[in-house]
Amino acid sequence: MSEDKPAESVDSPPAEVNAIPNGKGHEGGEEITKTPPAEDCENPHRTENADPNLPESQEFLSGADDKKTTRFTDFEGKTSFGMSVFNLGNAIMGSGILGLAYAMANTGVVLFLVLLTVVAVLSSYSIHLLLKSSGIVGIRAYEQLGYRAFGTPGKMAAGIAITLQNIGAMSSYLYIVKYEFPLVIQAFLKVDKPAGEWYLNGNYLVIIVSVAVILPLALMKQLGYLGYTSGFSLSCMVFFLVSVIYKKFNVPCPFVDFAFNSTASETNVSAIDSGGETDPSCIPKMANLNSQTAYTIPILAFAFVCHPEVLPIYTELRNATKKKMQHVANISIAVMYIMYFLAALFGYLTFYGEVEAELLHTYSRIDPYDTLILCVRVAVLTAVTLTVPIVLFPVRRAIQQMMFPNKTFNWPRHIAIAFSLLTFINLLVIFAPNILGIFGVIGATSAPCLIFIFPAIFYIRIVPKEEEPLRSVPKILAACFAGIGFLFMIMSLSFIIMDWTSGTSKASSGH
Repeated sequence: MSEDKPAESVDSPPAEVNAIPNGKGHEGGEEITKTPPAEDCENPHRTENADPNLPESQEFLSGADDKKTTRFTDFEGKTSFGMSVFNLGNAIMGSGILGLAYAMANTGVVLFLVLLTVVAVLSSYSIHLLLKSSGIVGIRAYEQLGYRAFGTPGKMAAGIAITLQNIGAMSSYLYIVKYEFPLVIQAFLKVDKPAGEWYLNGNYLVIIVSVAVILPLALMKQLGYLGYTSGFSLSCMVFFLVSVIYKKFNVPCPFVDFAFNSTASETNVSAIDSGGETDPSCIPKMANLNSQTAYTIPILAFAFVCHPEVLPIYTELRNATKKKMQHVANISIAVMYIMYFLAALFGYLTFYGEVEAELLHTYSRIDPYDTLILCVRVAVLTAVTLTVPIVLFPVRRAIQQMMFPNKTFNWPRHIAIAFSLLTFINLLVIFAPNILGIFGVIGATSAPCLIFIFPAIFYIRIVPKEEEPLRSVPKILAACFAGIGFLFMIMSLSFIIMDWTSGTSKASSGH
């Protein structure tokens, strides 16, 4: 696993020698030689080794953290620190934020905060493991780290997990487009009873949005170009958060459903003012356990999965170093952590036990024509639509690594994979009536793999024993981290299966 000394005989600057020799002896050694300049064996290795990693973003491989690596890529990292934070923040942020108030209702404020904090800290630590592993072997592709650690099975496992996780995420975003967009148009046009108009058909709208917005962005050659759309997407979610906080102070508790009473405002006032005492249903719970608590862990796991995007963003970062990329990750996670907690807290404190799995639906029960909520819906639709291209990049990369590992970048293939993926996801969203339960299972399996298990076991295998023995503290911590991932997965799956078998699952009632 670590007979890597031959690499040191190559003429290479000290920075590269430190980063590469360790990766040289790992399985598939011939692919590892991509990092040293290796003048004496330049042709045999570089042509052979640059190719497998040029695919898609050709930017995977850079040897250590120095600029000489550009000869292994088609371009030098040009994305600024701020744009990288936007892209990673956008990769983290997604439709998960709409379910966090529901998660808080089913765990309680304190337990939710503890779980959210634990998942955020563990996500940051696992990014540290990924960056450390990639620095040692000079590779910035998740699948290739799997190959370095366990050969082809490792590469396939990573590729399949990324594909499942990100297809699940993209489907959930397009589900939001399918179900929310028609309601928004209906509300703006004040159409109470649609008569089958095509522009109120979610299936048509999903296809239009995919072709007009998502596909052109997904055809970009590099992720860095999406920094502007990511910034706009995040600003839409900030608007969503501000509106949720504002609504907390404008919606009385307990609220009366719009459908029950057209004079809802008067009824609400009497419900609050009549007794002088606080309604028990309007007291927040600090800790709460019920059958729906089982869904909270997968929801939170989904909330911080950005690991497939980390290495591509790292590659495109200007003057990239591990420390700089860790800062990008920490800032992105911290900002999302604050936004997630505030959105969950104020959403929960608005509706308490009445909050639905999709927060915006609950607001519609008060007043389906509320202008502010309509604007929020448009903002959320815009945000999730602009997130799809960011999530699509790693899936295309994974497919490229699994099916065309020795091919250089090729525009027709780049376009064909994006088009095929979007077509498949559109068909899934249009014809699969309900896959919320499947998302729960995907979140309980692929998310723990990508956040906990793979980064830890790749790290243990890739970091040489000479540098860190198996019994060293970092490797013991990594092993414990992988163990947490397995526990996380088993516990989530057990809860979800128990929930299904007990017949109380909300998987059937969600969209």
